[in-house]
Amino acid sequence: MRTFPHGIHPDDAKILTAGKPVRRFPFAPYYVVHLAQNAGTPARSIVQAGQQVRRGQVIALPDGFVSVPVHAPVTGLVKLVGNSLDSNGNPTPSIVIIPDPASCQDVEVSSSVNVDELTPEQIVQAIRDMGMVGLGGAAFPTHVKLSPPKGKSIQAIILNGAECEPYLTSDHRVMLEQSANIVLGAKLLLRAAKATDLVIAIEDNKPDAIAVMRKACENEANIRVEVFKTKYPQGAEKMLTKAMFGKEVPSGGIPADIGIMISNIATAAEIGRLLPVGMGLIERVVTITGDGIKKPGNYLIPIGTPLDFILSTLGTHGTPYKVIFGGPMMGKSVSFLESPVTKGTSGIVVLASRDEQERVIYPCIRCGACVNACPVHLIPARLGLMARKGEYDRMVSECNLMDCFECGCCSYVCPSNIPLVQQFRISKQIARERKASGKSNG
Repeated sequence: MRTFPHGIHPDDAKILTAGKPVRRFPFAPYYVVHLAQNAGTPARSIVQAGQQVRRGQVIALPDGFVSVPVHAPVTGLVKLVGNSLDSNGNPTPSIVIIPDPASCQDVEVSSSVNVDELTPEQIVQAIRDMGMVGLGGAAFPTHVKLSPPKGKSIQAIILNGAECEPYLTSDHRVMLEQSANIVLGAKLLLRAAKATDLVIAIEDNKPDAIAVMRKACENEANIRVEVFKTKYPQGAEKMLTKAMFGKEVPSGGIPADIGIMISNIATAAEIGRLLPVGMGLIERVVTITGDGIKKPGNYLIPIGTPLDFILSTLGTHGTPYKVIFGGPMMGKSVSFLESPVTKGTSGIVVLASRDEQERVIYPCIRCGACVNACPVHLIPARLGLMARKGEYDRMVSECNLMDCFECGCCSYVCPSNIPLVQQFRISKQIARERKASGKSNG
């Protein structure tokens, strides 16, 4: 099986939801649709408070190349166009919609699209028009990935079905239940990128998904399934590229620099489902799991559904100690329970209670565990020491801080409980701010 050096094997807890088919989630009493749902520039609202909107209607247009439109997740009345709070409690531009109780919430499809007649450029434009971003969590606009910088081209595409994050099973269920959509989406991505090879990457802990996808691809000459060893963070772009093709993504670079594009498996499924009927992205499959939720499962949830409605609908075991958007390794803790599901929300992990004993942070003992775990071969112990001294510029110039993609392997294995990945996340932000302001700390 294909793999990469280093990495870790955390308990995955996928048994909670791996066997549960996708079910449609009930409609909420209101929806908070953020306009900053993609990496890059937020969309620009084109609706006003008091306006009626239809489910699937464009309510915000892209504001720049690295931006995508936003569509109404429900038919209803625009209550507010302004700021609401994100999961960190920070104001962000949003549109609040109150659903029409008399509407059946169907999406009107005016005309179907003959995908066989579309040129590569038309496919890229259609993908942008549907508001498609990477559904694995980063939410990078898919049309931008399909438009590599001048002088570069895409020869091969990897569809990421590894889903190495503990707890999450939404991609697993999508592969089992939407294999035809995935194959059609894969073919459209191949044509749009003018690539010749597409690999569907799946970890070996999903034998049922491997079998289903191999069956779906058996008549496709340029699409194949490859099995990867179960290891975290196998689903990271650099790890997939290394494991599949033996190539290194350059420091500070992107996979397109070596002719490769990485896309999430759910992204391909939505392209295959939505593009032929000209629909926008208004809902997605989300894993809701953890020991703090009474009805864990995989749910098809409209974008903008508030977290507090989700928790009240499924029930919790007391007051949750922590709620995480994403997986427990790279996800972010939620501080505002009315924050909504966005396009990048692949999972919601609800934890019931904190550990019986607080994790005490001890001094680094230089054991080397973090060095052996780091998938990009950094020296986290040294970076942590420099972070505590505030040597942010040296972290970047001497120790390649910006190559860290915050997978959390170092923090997971540290016997001293040092929050290394949190230190690096803060250090990177400070380094970016210092660079932008022209300051240096030597």
